[in-house]
Amino acid sequence: MSISATMVKDLRGKTGAGILDCKKALTETEGDFEAAVDWLKAKGMAIAAKKASRAATEGTVFAYIHGGGKLGVLLEVNCETDFVARGDEFQGFAKDVAMHIAAASPRWVSRDEASAEEVEREKAIFLQQAIESGKPEHIAEKMVAGKLEKFFKENCLMEQEFVKDDDKNIEELQTEFIAKSGENVRIRRFTRWTLGEGLDKKADDFVEEVARMAQA
Repeated sequence: MSISATMVKDLRGKTGAGILDCKKALTETEGDFEAAVDWLKAKGMAIAAKKASRAATEGTVFAYIHGGGKLGVLLEVNCETDFVARGDEFQGFAKDVAMHIAAASPRWVSRDEASAEEVEREKAIFLQQAIESGKPEHIAEKMVAGKLEKFFKENCLMEQEFVKDDDKNIEELQTEFIAKSGENVRIRRFTRWTLGEGLDKKADDFVEEVARMAQA
């Protein structure tokens, strides 16, 4: 099958992979677009696995401020060389991840960071919900396992759907960038602040807020 420039362009736009890789993917899959996407994902995962053991001690601490100072994210992303760290594509990757954190408010980078106590607490809540719904024990246990998976996907950065493209999660986004950059790249840690978070509003502020709402 003849692979057109438009097909290659569309696949590159979808995956962010290089032109030659996109052309090869389409050739290998005989022009099947979705199969080509899967082919590129598999290649990216294989590349990432090979590079995972390589030291990534360079990188950047990226600061993202949103809403005129109402919300801020500090993110550390590591790579292997300062040359890649200073590149526009690496900085763009860090910005995308920081913006995602601002929007999606994950609690951890990965599920390994969740404490055993917290996981057990969530499981107990889910189990109680299942029991109260009248489900038998063996069904309740399956429900708890399913709810726990959903809990991790909602709260772990690497498992969250990327806010700019919900066809991939953040781990897949990182894998794609590893394949593109040729280096081991790792999202290491982040902190997210919201202005006033954890502070009690003054009573006067609350009264004024209610008054404004009543006048609206």
